[in-house]
Amino acid sequence: MKKIETGLKDSYLIEVEKFEDERGFFIEYFNLYNNWHLPVLVQDNHSRSYSGVLRGLHYQIEHPQGKLVRCSNGIVYDVIVDLRMRSSTFGKSFGVMLDRPELQLWVPPGFAHGFYTVSETADFQYRSSDTYYPEHERILLWNDPILEIEWPLNRDPIISDKDMKGKILKECEIYGD
Repeated sequence: MKKIETGLKDSYLIEVEKFEDERGFFIEYFNLYNNWHLPVLVQDNHSRSYSGVLRGLHYQIEHPQGKLVRCSNGIVYDVIVDLRMRSSTFGKSFGVMLDRPELQLWVPPGFAHGFYTVSETADFQYRSSDTYYPEHERILLWNDPILEIEWPLNRDPIISDKDMKGKILKECEIYGD
């Protein structure tokens, strides 16, 4: 496993080994004892999205979730934003093309997270450090200009009504305020 810095405090990419031969392949995505100092991950999630779907930017103001994310099939452009007021990278974003199953992103608690589906379909999977509490979910507006996110849009994105009602950074609840 290889750890790659993202430029955002406490977040990094993890590139795992893929063992492949004539029978197929094998990848170990997660090992509790891998020494990456991740919290205990308690919930697994899997979504499938179609081309042009944009999900996010989601976070929970209480019970913040750390997430170990990957795209197991297809390609997504994955984005995180640091919402921790006391962080040296508060308000900064990072985006990466998750275009192969060996590449994962660690999204620390206190970050907003979202992705845009680039391929025809994409299977997106993540493990989180806390369970989902809908009453604590908040949404940071995906296209807030202050975030300077360069989404690789090839058309108008398909966005849920809930995500369209996200708030800009200046108006949203953040951690440590």
